[in-house]
Amino acid sequence: MVNYRYLGNSGFKVSEITYGNWVTHASQVGNEAAIATVHKALDLGITSFDTADTYANTAAEVVLGEALKGLDRTDYEVFTKVYWPIGRKGPNDQGLSRKHIFDGIHGSLRRLGVDYVDLYQAHRYDYETPLEETMQAFADIVRQGKAMYIGVSEWTAEQLREGAALAKELNFQLVSNQPQYSALWRVIEGKVVPTSEELGISQIVWSPMAQGVLSGKYLPGQPVPAGSRATDEKSGAHFISRFMKDDVLEAVQKLKPIAEQAGLTLPQLAIAWVLQNPNVAAALVGASRPEQLEDSVKASGVVLDQDTKTAIDEALAPVAVTDVEQTYTVSPKGRPAS
Repeated sequence: MVNYRYLGNSGFKVSEITYGNWVTHASQVGNEAAIATVHKALDLGITSFDTADTYANTAAEVVLGEALKGLDRTDYEVFTKVYWPIGRKGPNDQGLSRKHIFDGIHGSLRRLGVDYVDLYQAHRYDYETPLEETMQAFADIVRQGKAMYIGVSEWTAEQLREGAALAKELNFQLVSNQPQYSALWRVIEGKVVPTSEELGISQIVWSPMAQGVLSGKYLPGQPVPAGSRATDEKSGAHFISRFMKDDVLEAVQKLKPIAEQAGLTLPQLAIAWVLQNPNVAAALVGASRPEQLEDSVKASGVVLDQDTKTAIDEALAPVAVTDVEQTYTVSPKGRPAS
């Protein structure tokens, strides 16, 4: 079964393996398969589910809501997000203005079929809306019982500090940040993680397997497997392209004997690696088939010894991205919606 961790400096626990439906539901797989995968996750002990209104332009929320329909609301935790434009993409249909946040939460609750979400997240930082306006809107949503907790995604250390200070003034907590993090993409370690530890904010990390590269299925000098994420634009092929280089793929192959020595598969090793960071509350995993989750959940509770962690770091050191400034390139400086 899957272990639980506290989210930030709160009493809220989430499953350390959390199911995310970014590139799968209403996109990569049919609805029946998606619903079967959610039910498999629950059977395996995964109770936390992450989505966003922008995934498949709202359709991913609908599918997740259908999968959770009829279940006792206390048996699962659902996270969603607001920021990116959906629907008609008008002038107020993006960002973190009070209007867009309230439009967003009402739409998400309707599509998910729930009275509240457990975690509501700012999907990016909005440079065009005063942070005070954003945090006041989140405070009101918490007070109205539409969201239990508030988090963010891909915020810098400075943005987290400013947001947490305003949240404290408004008598609620900023409990989480959702960044990209893996043994190949380590940009949060320099500033975001130390600041988060100071502020009582946890990381819910996405792409712990570096878009599947850390599974070892992509081989240097070889064509990519047919039907893999690297060939599917709907499944984030542009995200994986940064890792599809021979030097990176060669380094990943060096992890195979390390995983074997630890008694793990390569995907399990990758997920276990991010969970060794005490500031990480959960690793987001996706699946296009129910059986894929059976492998992922075995990373829960794994403790990697220091020799194993050192071997992983040494194998990937020449290709791992550690530049903290990479965090600063994520949020758009303006809103493209017009």
